[in-house]
Amino acid sequence: MGALTHASLVAYLLEEAYEVAETIEEGHPDAELQGELGDVLLQVVLHARLAEERGAFTFDDVARGLGAKMIRRNPHVFRPDGSLQDTFPATVAEIEQKWDAVKRAEKPERQDPFEGIPQALPALARAQKSLDRAARAGLGLPAGTPVPESEEELGNLLLAVVRSARDSGMDAERALRDAVRRYQRGQRDQSDHAPS
Repeated sequence: MGALTHASLVAYLLEEAYEVAETIEEGHPDAELQGELGDVLLQVVLHARLAEERGAFTFDDVARGLGAKMIRRNPHVFRPDGSLQDTFPATVAEIEQKWDAVKRAEKPERQDPFEGIPQALPALARAQKSLDRAARAGLGLPAGTPVPESEEELGNLLLAVVRSARDSGMDAERALRDAVRRYQRGQRDQSDHAPS
């Protein structure tokens, strides 16, 4: 195996994150979840060690930065000194509003609601995140279509769509990535032409 680099470790970080998700979704025992979380943490440690070797930052810097960010971005949970607030917002919507307000204050130059959504996300995750961001920003959403009443049925429907796409020689992942890009571009174009 060649020298470890941030780039050479990316595949392992993603694989370990997917293993955590699978462990949770399949209801595996807590001991297995603990082990999988340890594998993700190992990836964080390795990346921090590589950064430390080149004098960029340490694992302690990562942990301190995370603590400060959580306190800063969650004023509904923490006081500025890191102690817990006496009361918390009642709904997830209130938490999201406070979170979004703090993020906007941190990066006032960021006008694009889609900025920061990783391009490497799988198409379905990218579509979901894009629609969540658009809805919170008050942007128009694409037309919906009726869906089954359960996630199991929805999964079967999505699998059937992918199968039909495959049978027709189409790449469903690429098609959805392209559709998300077109949607985001259309929303940006509309906001660029909106009256100020």
